[in-house]
Amino acid sequence: MLLWQIYSIAGVVCIILEMLIPSMFFLNLAIAGFITAIISLFIHDANMLAIDFIILSIVSVFVLRPLLLRTLKHSKEKETGLKAEYIGKIVKVIEPVTKYGGAITIYDERWDARVENDDEIPADSEVRIVKNDSLVMYVERV
Repeated sequence: MLLWQIYSIAGVVCIILEMLIPSMFFLNLAIAGFITAIISLFIHDANMLAIDFIILSIVSVFVLRPLLLRTLKHSKEKETGLKAEYIGKIVKVIEPVTKYGGAITIYDERWDARVENDDEIPADSEVRIVKNDSLVMYVERV
């Protein structure tokens, strides 16, 4: 087997692992594998290619991964639109809210809610939304 084939197969395996375990880690190793496969067309020393793969992996994990994660975070905010729209809004509690659960109403829609501390907020109270985690709103007393 040629060296470029070995590094290409390593890249494909890392992409498959990234699909199974989405952590943006194996994607960086896959990128390093594919770049090393291209380099192996010009350099035929296996030791030098192994060093290249290690260096490219480290650089990719510490430079490219944070950029990818930051981009992914911004795209999730744009998809849901929840971050900017509901934070700071004062809403009404329809079921008592604890750190384990509860419900609020936003524009006559029911939303799950929680508090971050040990408070219990009774129904018919007004609360302020301080953050959201997916479809769960975290609230505090007004």
